[in-house]
Amino acid sequence: MQDYLVNEFERQAEARRAPAYQHLRRTLQHAIENGELTPGQALPSERELTKLLDLSRVTVRKAISGLVADGLLVQRQGSGTFVAERIVKSFSKLTSFTDDLRARGLDPKSRFIERGIGEVTPDEAMALNLSPGAQVVRYYRLRIADDMALALERTVVPQTVLADPSLVENSLYETFQKMGLRPTRALQRLRAIAFDAEQARLMNLPEGSPGLFIERRTFLDDGRVVEYTRSFYRGDAYDFVAELQSE
Repeated sequence: MQDYLVNEFERQAEARRAPAYQHLRRTLQHAIENGELTPGQALPSERELTKLLDLSRVTVRKAISGLVADGLLVQRQGSGTFVAERIVKSFSKLTSFTDDLRARGLDPKSRFIERGIGEVTPDEAMALNLSPGAQVVRYYRLRIADDMALALERTVVPQTVLADPSLVENSLYETFQKMGLRPTRALQRLRAIAFDAEQARLMNLPEGSPGLFIERRTFLDDGRVVEYTRSFYRGDAYDFVAELQSE
């Protein structure tokens, strides 16, 4: 590993004129992309990188902080800096954000940006099979794990299903479970997006950063639509997979 970092850093420095922290940032990024640094692996300490590459601590910290902001590295207080582990989300199994993160040993949290009750919009009425004028509960949440913002979610639920917005403290699906209304089926659509200025600010990302947009409608056994959610996931943290079978 040390030989790789030294050789790659020298190659970066010879290839272009740029500040030293940018050379180190590219060196570490290439090490991750080429599998020299694997998900969950600890980076050499700042002191080790300083000595190995003859750099200042300020330069090393600036390079690492940039990769942390990009989601490629995570810092754990008292433990060090680690290569971020991408979250694998299956498209063939109906799970929630909370389910996915707890399965990976992470602690999912939500920060509510908006929540309340209002009249259904035409698009929401179509998605939820509601009549004009029906009341719905709306949530706009920032979804977080290990102090990193992973997704923004806008969720709409018929008020006939969920009477009070305050019933959801963190996980909507856990609330459904307690009410005996766990969804059993969903329809989803996915497309690539670039985060706009407001989304990027909330996600602590540069404007235009790549993301994934997922629109989900979930159903109960009796066919009722109980959730319409539009999620914006950071593209550097997730892998979406689906099992395909021939007929």
